Amino acid sequence: MIQARQLTRRFGTLTAVDRLDLDIARGEIFGLVGPDGAGKTTTLRLLCGLIDPSGGQARVAGHDVARETAAVKDEIGYMAQRFGLYPDLSVEENMDFYADLFGITGAARRELKQRLLPMTRMEAFRRRPAGQLSGGMKQKLALMCTLLHRPQVLFLDEPTNGVDPVSRRDFWAILYELVKEGITVFVTTAYLDEAERANRVGLMYRGRLVRCEEPEKLRRGLKQACYEVETSQVQLDREFLKRHEGVESVEIYGAVLHLLASPERFCLEKAEASLPHAQFRQVMPSLEDVFIAVVRGEEKA
Repeated sequence: MIQARQLTRRFGTLTAVDRLDLDIARGEIFGLVGPDGAGKTTTLRLLCGLIDPSGGQARVAGHDVARETAAVKDEIGYMAQRFGLYPDLSVEENMDFYADLFGITGAARRELKQRLLPMTRMEAFRRRPAGQLSGGMKQKLALMCTLLHRPQVLFLDEPTNGVDPVSRRDFWAILYELVKEGITVFVTTAYLDEAERANRVGLMYRGRLVRCEEPEKLRRGLKQACYEVETSQVQLDREFLKRHEGVESVEIYGAVLHLLASPERFCLEKAEASLPHAQFRQVMPSLEDVFIAVVRGEEKA
C-alpha cells in the first residue's frame, strides 16, 4: 500500500529525508520514531503528496504521489499534529461539515455516524462544542472526520502527543479495529512504549531510516547488554556509571537506571563492587533502550 524508493527531500542545504526505501503492506500498522528534526513529519507529508520530493519516488494505494496527487488524496486520510477542527461547532456539526466536503449524504452519512461514534465512545458528546473537549476527545473527533470518506491508508502525525495514558490506550484500540477492516496505518510517535504496539517500527535519524523491523526483533537484536540498576542515589550513580569501562549509556528509567554496556568490555562484578548499595539485574531491552543505542551509535559514526 505504501512504497518508497530513494525518496529524498531537501530544503536548501538541509536534507530532511535522505534516500528513503520503504514497503508497507495492506492492513499493517507502521510506526515511525526518531528525535526532533529526524524527518518524520517531512516523510509523512511526502507520502501524502503535500510536498514534492527532491528525488526518488513514492506510491501510495497504487498511485504515484508526485504525478497522481489527486488520486492519492482520494485514498488517504491525513491527521496533522495540530487540532484542525472548528471549536465553535459541536462534534456532530464538525462531522457533518466534513461529510459535506467529501460529498457524503443521506443514508451513507447516517451509517458512518452510527459506526464511528460508538467505536470512539463519543456518542454521549455528539452535541458538545469541539472547543470544550479534552485533548483525547479532540483527537478522536479528528480521527472520525478523517475516516468519513473511508480511506484505504491513514497517516497520523503524532496523534497522541500530549494526550493522557487512558486516552492513548483508547486511541490505539480504535486503530486495531480499523486494521481489522483492512486499513493501513502509518503513524509517527514520540512515545517509544506506544511504538511497540505497531507491527513494524522504523527508527529515523537525520533523515535516514537506520532500522526497520518488528519491535520484538529490534529488542532482541540489540548488541549491547541491558541492565536495570536499582539504587537510592539515582543521579550520583548515573554520573559514576557513565565513566565506568564498557558502559555506553545510562538513562533514568522511572525509579531505576537502564544501563547499556558492551558485552566484551563491561565487567558486572567490578560494577557491583564499585556500587555495593546498588542492585544490578540484566533485563530484556525496551524499544527506548534500542532507540537510545541506535542514536548514540549514529552520533559516534
